[in-house]
This record gives sequence, C-alpha cells and structure tokens, in this order.
Amino acid sequence: MLATEQKEGEQNVDLQAANPSVPVAKTTASLAATALLAACGGGGGADSGPVSSGETSADVAKPATAAEIDAARFLQQAQFSSTQAEITDVLQTTQARWLKRQMDAPQGQTGWEWLEMRGYGLMDTNRYFSTTYQADFMLWNQLMSGPEAMRKRMALALSELFVVSLDTAEYSWRSHAFAHYWDTLVKNAFGNFRQLLEDVTLHPAMGYYLNTKGNQKENTSSGRTPDENYAREVMQLFTIGLHQLNPDGTEKRDAGGNPIETYAPPDVAGLARVFTGYDFDRSDGVRITITGQTATVESRDFARKPMSFDAGKHSSLAATFLGVTVEAGTSGPEALKTALDTLFNHPNAGPFFARQMIQRLVTSNPSAAYVGRVAARFNRNDAGVRGDLRTVWTAILLDPEARGVPGVANPGFGKLREPMLRLIQWARSFGVTSAAGSWKIFNTSNPATQLGQSPLRAPSVFNFFRPGFVPPNTIMAAAQAPAPEFQLVNETTVSAYLNYMQTVIRGGISCPKPDVPEAALGSGIYQLDVKPDYAGELALASNAALVSHLGLVLCAGSLLPATQNLIVSVLNARPVTSDGSDALKLDRVAVAVLMVMASADYLIQK
Repeated sequence: MLATEQKEGEQNVDLQAANPSVPVAKTTASLAATALLAACGGGGGADSGPVSSGETSADVAKPATAAEIDAARFLQQAQFSSTQAEITDVLQTTQARWLKRQMDAPQGQTGWEWLEMRGYGLMDTNRYFSTTYQADFMLWNQLMSGPEAMRKRMALALSELFVVSLDTAEYSWRSHAFAHYWDTLVKNAFGNFRQLLEDVTLHPAMGYYLNTKGNQKENTSSGRTPDENYAREVMQLFTIGLHQLNPDGTEKRDAGGNPIETYAPPDVAGLARVFTGYDFDRSDGVRITITGQTATVESRDFARKPMSFDAGKHSSLAATFLGVTVEAGTSGPEALKTALDTLFNHPNAGPFFARQMIQRLVTSNPSAAYVGRVAARFNRNDAGVRGDLRTVWTAILLDPEARGVPGVANPGFGKLREPMLRLIQWARSFGVTSAAGSWKIFNTSNPATQLGQSPLRAPSVFNFFRPGFVPPNTIMAAAQAPAPEFQLVNETTVSAYLNYMQTVIRGGISCPKPDVPEAALGSGIYQLDVKPDYAGELALASNAALVSHLGLVLCAGSLLPATQNLIVSVLNARPVTSDGSDALKLDRVAVAVLMVMASADYLIQK
C-alpha cells in the first residue's frame, strides 16, 4: 500500500481496490485470490475428497448472451439483484415496461408495521422505547427480503441524500421514528420531490437530527437567534448545493473563472426564521406506564406524525433568502410553503439531484450531457410536472449512457459498490431468509470487523462519503474524477469486508436467541437464523458453469475471462465430483461466491 496524505474528513484510500481506470485493478483480483486461498484452505473443507477429473481453468461454460448481460446490468442498477428468474422476467418485456410495473406495484408491509408485528411497541422490561437495535433488524428485513425491490433501492438512495442517523438519536421511541422515516422515503420514492422534501422537513427524525425540533424565534433580551442547522443543510446537501449550476450540472463561473456561490450567510439566517416553532407532536397527551415501574413514557404516536407548529415560538420577522422575501407576520405554514417552493423551483434543484442519484445508481462520473438529460426530466415530465420521481428514475436507468456499450467500455464508467449494497445483493441473489422471522442483523458499521457501513447509520449529515470525493494519489486524482464510495476504503475496511463476508457467505448469520424479539446479547446462545439458499448453485458445484453463473448474477457479465480462469483454477485445487458430499459442494460454492465478491471485476459495478 502507498501512504497517502490524509485530509480532514477523508480516509486513506486502498489503491488495490481501484477503479478500472487505475492500472492496479487487475492486481486486486490476484491479491484477493491469494488472500482467499489462505483464508479458505485452498477452497475446501477437511473432507475435501479426491481430485476430480479434468476440469481446467479454460473449462468455462458458455458465456451469457448480450441480452442477458444487459438485463443483469439494468437490474443491478434498478434494484439490488439480478437472479436468473429476474433476468428472464426483464427479457420477457421491455425495460421501460418493467420499470412501470415496479412503480405501479402497491407498497407492502411498512417498517412501522413490522416493528409492531414483532412486538417492539410493547412497554415491557426490554424498554424498546429506548433501544435502536430493532431499527437495524427492520431495515435489513426491508432491504433483504420481500417484493418492491426497486422501490426500496430508490428509498435507500434517497436516504443517502436526506440523511438522518440512528447513531445520534437520543429520544424515546427512536426506532419507531426511524422506521417511519424509512417508510416515508419508501412511500415517496415514486412520488414527487416537492412532497418528499416537505415530508422529510417535518419528520420528527429529521427535526431532532438537524435541530428543527424545539427551534425558537429570536429573543433580543437573551441574544437567542434561530438555529441555522437545517436551513444550511437543506440548501447545501438536500436541494441546491454550494455553487450555481448550469442545466447540465456544470458549475457557473464569474468573470474571474471562479464558481459562484448559491447562497450566503444572510440567506441561511433568513431561511432559519422559517424553521422556528416546530416540535414533536405530543398532543395526544398519552403516557404509558413501564411494566413493573411507576415511571411513564409518552405514546409512540408522535414518531409517525409531522412535527406540530406553535405560532408563539415562530419568528414573525421578515425572512429574506435566495432572492425571496417572506413578509413579516406571515403564518408559519405559509412561510414554510414559500421556503420549500423556492428550493424546489430553484434552477439548481434538477441538476443537483440528478447528478447524485446517477452516482448512487449508475456511475460516479456521469457526463454533463447525461446529467442534463435527467435534470430536464426533473424539470418537466411529459405532463409538464416538475419533480416527478418516476420520470427521473426512468431517465436515469434508460439513458443511453447507462445502457450503451460505449459507456461500459469506458474505463472511467461505473462505481464502487457500497459495502451494504454488496451484502444486500448477496442476500437477494441467494434467497436469504430468517428462519425465526427476526432478521437479527445488528449494526454493521464497525470498519475493523464488519462492513464499515449500515443503513441509516451515516456518521454525519454528509452521508457515508461526499459526492465529490476524489481518492488521493490515484489516476482518478490526476483527472479530478470523483469516486465517492472510495472514501470508505482503506486497508482495514478491505480486510474487514473479506473476513466478514467469508463467514456470512458460508455460514449465514447467527444471532442470540432468534426466537425472541429482544437483542438477548447477554444470553451467550447464538444460533444460525439468517441463511442463504444455494440450491441452484449446488447443482453447478461440480463444474465451471458455477463461475459463469456467478459472473452473470453477481457481476452482470463484467467478470473478465482472466478472473474467471483464476477462480476456476483455485476451485480445481480442491475439486468436487457430481457425487461429492453436500458439505463439500457447499464449500466450493461458498469459495466461488467469496472470490467473485472479492474481485475487482465485481467491486466495480459497470
């Protein structure tokens, strides 16, 4: 590894997990294979059995067709996985019709409903009102199982723009609040950006996270001024960004060639007055007694209500921001409407949102033309409506740059797969289920032992990584080409990912007492609960077709022949015959899956 100068807020970058535009990318596969050979004992268990017949590294099954590869690529951008059944489903229709069918499908069980079904609304000695682990369980259940995979994929992308974090939530019923926040993103994923912006702004989870909750008007006697946190972040991070943009997302420049700021401190101070007078809606007055105690806790209903407005705590002063003035004495709801309308209709909103969603779904470095085409559809759909997210997703996923072969062949095209997306893809690709229905997968944010990332647990409002992050001391740095997800990559996280996935892929995920809802961390009794179904892969375990199959469903055809040959040669070091034991076949499948998911060809999603 090469030492890199670490800037504030940045992590050192592992050059061996590089973008395809970096020459060391091929080295990654070789290093991963070597490491995995050592970790997996050559690919077999203790009962590895005799060396089989004759497969060679060149014995690779018939490659997938171009149509299958395009369908798999499309699916991995539009949702989480591309199983053989899902690929067939896409090939039986058009991609546009497939998208419409997904967006027309009704929303299923919500995160809130799942928490209630599992008993997490009870006021018993487990004190669920003050814990967060059940929110993790809920999120993994939502992301790894069930229908509506596209809707949930878009909700996850939105959660990385409209960031709130369980890590800093300190109020009663916070898991329920985050379940409802997730449900809000899921519900609005195929709606309108303007409604989404309002629902996020007034949500109790956001209110607490960015200080709108309890924000009060100015007080000249005490020197108090409205809190500016949400006013700043709703502009900088959620809607318009720091610099004025052209319709294609490129920055406007002044006569001196400098970027032009979108807003200034007076805009933040003015907008902050709008976000005063809001707090949790506890108007039901219900208090519930904790089992076995005399203490009471408020009803959880506030966690799914928009924050309430108190006119007595709202600033009545005029508020000027972004060239708009809310006159003195304007009611709070009317001031809020003006503020959100102003942000929604700002010329930056389309290209700002378009670029970040393209980055989350397709490629880290979309061309200006690509951003411009998507932004134009944000600005106006076929019916003349602004902010229609169904139109935006369709524009992103069906754009020639996303679908075209020239884009895929471009070394700078694509993006590093986020660690949590790799785990979700594995789960959905191999039919993962929770035997007890508990989905006890805890926070996976530990960068030394797990993924270094977990849904709705970003370390700051800036998300897990910044959209403009450029890995230092790389070819990408020389080209000033952003690769946001690389901000998560360093020597520690690379090793942790491999070690974590090695255990998960082969053995599933165990948890303490899966039959009970509580965490039960002190029980010391761990049982396998979340496990994959490798039935299809086991049928291929004795021949090289296994690697070709994984190359399609996991990599969408981007697994290079050299990488396939390398993996097959490793598997053949401990081969399996068709009449080999199930345990041996499972070992072989697990090693193949792990090596594919460790390869540079997989880690860079094309």
